[in-house]
Amino acid sequence: MRHFFLNTRFWLVFLLLIAGIQSSFGQQNRILISADKIAYKKIDTTTLNLHVYKPLNFKKENTYNCILFFHGGGWNNGNPDLFKRQAMYFASRGMIAISAEYRIKSKHGTTPFEAVEDAKSAIRFVRKNAKEMNINPYMIAAGGGSAGGHLAAACGNIEGLDNPIENLKISSVPNALVLLNPVIDNGPNSFGYHRFINRYQEISPIHNISKGSPPTIILIGTKDKFIPVKTVTEYQTKMQRIGSRCELVLYKNVGHAFFAKPPVKYFIETTYETDVFLSSLGYLKGSPSIKDQYKF
Repeated sequence: MRHFFLNTRFWLVFLLLIAGIQSSFGQQNRILISADKIAYKKIDTTTLNLHVYKPLNFKKENTYNCILFFHGGGWNNGNPDLFKRQAMYFASRGMIAISAEYRIKSKHGTTPFEAVEDAKSAIRFVRKNAKEMNINPYMIAAGGGSAGGHLAAACGNIEGLDNPIENLKISSVPNALVLLNPVIDNGPNSFGYHRFINRYQEISPIHNISKGSPPTIILIGTKDKFIPVKTVTEYQTKMQRIGSRCELVLYKNVGHAFFAKPPVKYFIETTYETDVFLSSLGYLKGSPSIKDQYKF
């Protein structure tokens, strides 16, 4: 009997060891990159930082294309780590990837209007300092999820809401947009309207689309209770009407922020589609490696 239990314990330990090896094997190609912090804006006692991820083979003599992410959280909460995985991945693909801090209600007592101002400040700072940051100022994409998607879309479509003390001759308009379940309509009966009321047209991306709007990809779940599919299809139609590219990728039967929740397959799939989109615009070369770095 004792021999039986010893054998049983051996096999249990063995199987757990194998499971652990297989789990680590599934992540063995994941490329981990640390971020550098660069302060881009100071308001009173508040300092806002860019979390900058550079390629592992970064060279000072080279110039890199860039993607800048804004986290979600309803303009109330959230932090730059929410886009850490995406930033590390695109840095691994040869871009400089940035996840930006911006003012939020829970921490700074601010409104979405200040958040848009900060997002514009972040892009303007990157473009102004592009040479020092080794970034191509003409290849700066912006992306984000939910309220962060709103900020990216606002930068791409809305005039005004800038910090007046900045050099407004430097554009805060991104050259491409990657929007994950974005808040793109702030009008009546839409998410966040109660925070805008009579000012919604100033800040609502769908109400400000005009000729020259950056090429865009929108990735969203069909069961999103905050952003109806009807809204994003209307956005796509308006974009196409003024001659701008707008791709729409729908994920069946998933809800809001699906790309950031288990299972990891949705993070992989949305990142893959983003890679293909950016590659088509010349931001990336070679094949996507996300399915090699992450397993599910």
